[in-house]
This record gives sequence, C-alpha cells and structure tokens, in this order.
Amino acid sequence: MGTKRGIVIALLAGASVISGARAFAQAPAADTSTDDDIKLFRKDVRSLRKQLIASNLDLTDTEAQQFWPIFDRYTVELVAITDHKYALLEDYAHNYTTMTDEQAESYIKGRADVEQQIMQLRLKYLPVFRKVLDSKTTARFYQMDWRLGLIMDLQIASQTPLIEP
Repeated sequence: MGTKRGIVIALLAGASVISGARAFAQAPAADTSTDDDIKLFRKDVRSLRKQLIASNLDLTDTEAQQFWPIFDRYTVELVAITDHKYALLEDYAHNYTTMTDEQAESYIKGRADVEQQIMQLRLKYLPVFRKVLDSKTTARFYQMDWRLGLIMDLQIASQTPLIEP
C-alpha cells in the first residue's frame, strides 16, 4: 500500500490539527462559533483518520466488511472518551490564568483518567479486532491509531498555554 499516500494524508491531518488546535487555543471556549469549529475539526480528523487507516491496511474484501463496522463502533466509543478531554480543555481555557490548586489537581486527574480510558478501550477492542484481522495487521492498526492520537495531542498541546503560577 502506498507509503507516499499515507504520508500525504498524515500531513493533511497534521495541517487540519494545527489549524483546529490554533483556533481552539486562541478563541474563548464559550464562543459558539469556536465550539462549532472544534466539532467540525474533530469530524474532519475522524474522516482523515479513517482514510489513513484504509490506505495503510491491506484488507481483503471479507476483512474490510468485518473490520469497518468494528472500527466505527470503536470510534464512537473513542469519541465519547475524547469528548471528556475536550470538555477538560475547554474548562482549562476558561481558567488557566486564575486556576486554583484544587482546579489544577482536578484537571490533571481528569486528563489522566481520559488517557486510562483510551488505553482500556484499546485493550477491550484488541480481541475484537483480532477476530477479523491477523496479529500483524491488528498491530499495524493500533500503531496508526496511537500515532494519529499523538499527532493530535502534540498539536493541541503546542497551542495550549501553560498554567499560570
């Protein structure tokens, strides 16, 4: 499968993430248009994620018919978890200059909980994906999933100001 195609899609995803993260970090979280922009950005990233995975998994027709519905269920659950992450980031955007010690600790614990939930979801779906894919293809899917998550996290983190002392 085309490595160049995967790189192009990854670059597009990165560009989308950069512009979406920049809009998130620079605009007040209460702004309705910003909330709509974030929703659209996340939808675009999910679409690009699916395209990148499709272009890098060499699935047979039978595997594809079984894999994509599982992937879609996985994505729905992943989105529900990341909704909480974006809610935490939105709250952080409102309060990072005036955050209390209690709010700071709650933010850290909330972000850690999100990361744990994402890992638990991945482990939950491992045997489900393995029922339709061989071990190497499943591992390749998870590698892409992790990398895309890291790209999004890096872009958002680079646009999120540090807490004020």
